[in-house]
Amino acid sequence: MPSEDLSEERQKQILDAAIKEFARHGFHATRMEDIARASGLSKGAVYLYYKSKDAIITALMRTLFAWELRGARAVMEAEGSAADRLLAITRMLAEEFERMAVAMPILLEFYAVAFRQSSVREYLSQMYEEFRAPLAGLIQQGIERGEFRAVEPEEVALTWIALLEGLALLWVVNPRGLAWREQAEAAVHLLLDGLRARA
Repeated sequence: MPSEDLSEERQKQILDAAIKEFARHGFHATRMEDIARASGLSKGAVYLYYKSKDAIITALMRTLFAWELRGARAVMEAEGSAADRLLAITRMLAEEFERMAVAMPILLEFYAVAFRQSSVREYLSQMYEEFRAPLAGLIQQGIERGEFRAVEPEEVALTWIALLEGLALLWVVNPRGLAWREQAEAAVHLLLDGLRARA
């Protein structure tokens, strides 16, 4: 078996190639041979790490969501006001969005696959819950500190997620007509304006 360091490097190599191929051809039309060729590895080497295309799709989902979740949790646990941390998370996700712009069509396909496969739907649901719960905790901190008026933290967390997910969908439909980073920040500022405690 390959060493752990080499294994991680090869897995990243395969997933990077898969992102490009899926973005170019879609999940259905992309073959394992395409991913192997784009990765510069043999088909056998790709199968050594991922037994099927579905395994690659699942690994991509986990990689994309796990990175966002780790980064967001680090910001949520940092010092500063709740509003500043919500904006910091928004900016962090905007940077990642721009970095991963080529993969955005893949996210839409994740949703399409989720409608057809309960296992993917359950995984996405779990990922959103892992993101929403600490986000609601951050909103609760803002309420307890007097930053935010009394609101339902779970509803606000869901609204924040829906804002960013909706912008991602609009960007995929019309990438030239939407400055995602600027619009995301503007949307969250509007949300924060509605949350702020009034004197």
